[in-house]
Amino acid sequence: MSPIHGFPPVATSAARVLVLGTMPGKASLRAQRYYAHPRNSFWKIVGEIFGFDPGCDYGHKLSSLMASDLALWDVLQSCARASSLDSDIDRESVATNDFAAFFASHPGIRRVCFNGAAAERLYLRHVRPSVACPAEIEYIRLPSTSPANAGISYAEKLRAWRVIAPGTPIRT
Repeated sequence: MSPIHGFPPVATSAARVLVLGTMPGKASLRAQRYYAHPRNSFWKIVGEIFGFDPGCDYGHKLSSLMASDLALWDVLQSCARASSLDSDIDRESVATNDFAAFFASHPGIRRVCFNGAAAERLYLRHVRPSVACPAEIEYIRLPSTSPANAGISYAEKLRAWRVIAPGTPIRT
């Protein structure tokens, strides 16, 4: 299996919240866009939270996130994976993104939200032990927006994801 590679972060230096996925799925890699699978609820959820049409063009979606001080990235820089499922990631192939550099250039990050349990698990196992993360960062696992996470309703996902909204208290 050949390794696949993720995307660069979407962020401004003013970002306060970082949303982390694991690695883009096949539809996203083909489209070269975060959360490109048509049944992934990410853009619908963040569109509702930040007040933009989730059907708008990709550039507008990214601009809307950045204008809301939200950063978007993945835990993994590269890995080998047969399908789009996180459970298919070859553990021996995992290479993480450079979080030391990211946190150094985005000192305002106060909350890291994981898009699902796999992103949280990979971060805690491969990043947290080796990167001096700022002590004031709050970590929150959110329900995955993947269509594979069909056991949780859209309303429940939206309710949980509201912690990314501007004005939501961030522990300091």
